[in-house]
Amino acid sequence: MGTGAWRRGLSYGLLGLPLAFVALPLYVILPNHYATAFGAPLALLGAVLLGARLADAVLDPWIGRWTDRLFTRSHHTVLGTSALAAVVLALGLWGLLFPPTEVRGAGMTALLAWAGVLMAITYTAYSIMAVAHQSWGARLGGTEAQRSRVVAWREALALLGVLIAAVLPGTLGLGATVGSFAVLLALGWWAWTRAVVPSPGAATAATSTTATSLHPLRQPAFQRLLAVFVINGTASAIPATLVLFFVQDRLQASPSVEPAFLATYFLFAALSIPLWVRLVTRFGLARTWLAGMGLSVAVFIWAATLGAVDIAAFLIVCALSGMALGTDLALPGAMLAGLIGQLGERGQREGAYFGWWSFATKLNLALAAGLALPLLAWFGYTPGARDPAALQTLTIAYCLLPCALKLLAGSALYALVIRPESRAANTPAARPHPAAATTRTQP
Repeated sequence: MGTGAWRRGLSYGLLGLPLAFVALPLYVILPNHYATAFGAPLALLGAVLLGARLADAVLDPWIGRWTDRLFTRSHHTVLGTSALAAVVLALGLWGLLFPPTEVRGAGMTALLAWAGVLMAITYTAYSIMAVAHQSWGARLGGTEAQRSRVVAWREALALLGVLIAAVLPGTLGLGATVGSFAVLLALGWWAWTRAVVPSPGAATAATSTTATSLHPLRQPAFQRLLAVFVINGTASAIPATLVLFFVQDRLQASPSVEPAFLATYFLFAALSIPLWVRLVTRFGLARTWLAGMGLSVAVFIWAATLGAVDIAAFLIVCALSGMALGTDLALPGAMLAGLIGQLGERGQREGAYFGWWSFATKLNLALAAGLALPLLAWFGYTPGARDPAALQTLTIAYCLLPCALKLLAGSALYALVIRPESRAANTPAARPHPAAATTRTQP
C-alpha cells in the first residue's frame, strides 16, 4: 500500500507465477498425458498419483518446521535453499513429461514406477519453495485488507502463470512449456531476492520457540479453518483432475479449443481477485469466501446439463467458475495469516502452519486423483468413451460430486468460523463503550 506498492507486490508475488505454472502440468496435464500418450490404465495411474502425492503431503509439515529454522538463520538461507529446490523442480518436470526411452520400453510397470518416484521428488522440491514463499508473505503481517493484498499479488501472478501454462502446451508443445517454466522460475526467484524482508524481530522470536511440527494441530481455531480448507479443496481438486476428460468426451470438443477453456478459467480467476479483495473490506474474509463457494455450486449445477453441442456455454461456465476460484486462491491464505497473528505466533511458526496448509492442499489433490480416477474406471468410464452411462458417470464425478462437497464446505465455514466470530463480536466484552463509539471514524 502507498507509493511503490506495486513494485513491492511484484517483487514478492512474481515467484507465484512459475510455481502455479508448474502446478498445471503436474496436477492437471500429467494424468491425462500418461493416460492418453502412454496408455496408462486409470486405476493404476490413480494409485500411483495417490501414493506419490500422499508421500509428498506427509513431508510438508516437517518442511514447514524446517523452513521456520531457516528463517531463524537469515532470509538469505531461505533464498539459497529455495534456489536448490528450483533446480530439482525444473529437472523433475522435464523427466516426468519426457520419460527416457529405456523406461518407456521397459513396460508399463517401469513407466509408472519412474513416474511415482520422480513425482515424489518433484513435489517435494515444489513444497520447499511454496512453503517458504507463503511463510515469507505471512511474516509481513498487516490488517485483513493488507494481508489479502499480499496474498492477492501472489495469487494473481500465480493465475497469470497458470494461464500461460494452459496455452503453451497446446500451441508450442510440452518441450517449450518446460523451457519457459525454467526461465520464469529463475526470474521469479531473482525478484524474490529483492522483496521486502520480514522484520528482524520476527526471526529473533523464532529462535526461542520449542514447539514441534504438531503444534498447529493443537490449536482449535486452526483445526476448524483447516477442516473447511480440506473439504473445499477436495471439491476444487476433483474438477481440476477431470476437466480434460470432460472436455474431450462429454463435450467432444476439438483439442484446439482446450487451451481456450483453461485460459478462460484462469483469466477470469485472476481478473476477479481485485473484486473479491474489495468485497473483503465490506464483508470480511470468511463471508466473501462463502459467497465464492455459492457461486461455484450454482455454476457446476449448470455444467451438469451441458452436452456435446454446448461449447460456448462451457466457456461461460469456465469464466464463472474461474471467478469463484478467485476466492479459493486469495482468501483462505489471508485468513490463516490473520489467525497466526491472533494466536500471537507471527514470526515464530509460519512455516509450521503453512506446512500443514500445504499438506492439506496435497491431500486434496491426492484424494481427487486417487479416488476419482479409480471410481470412474470402476463404473465403466474409460478415456474416449461415448456410451451414455459412462458419460453420465463422468458428469456426476466432474459436476455434482464437487457441488456436494462445496455445500458441505460452506456449511462448515459458517458453523465453524463465521458463527463463532459473530458470537465473539457480540459478547459484552467485545462491544465498544458507547462513548468510544461516538468518536470512531466510520468507513
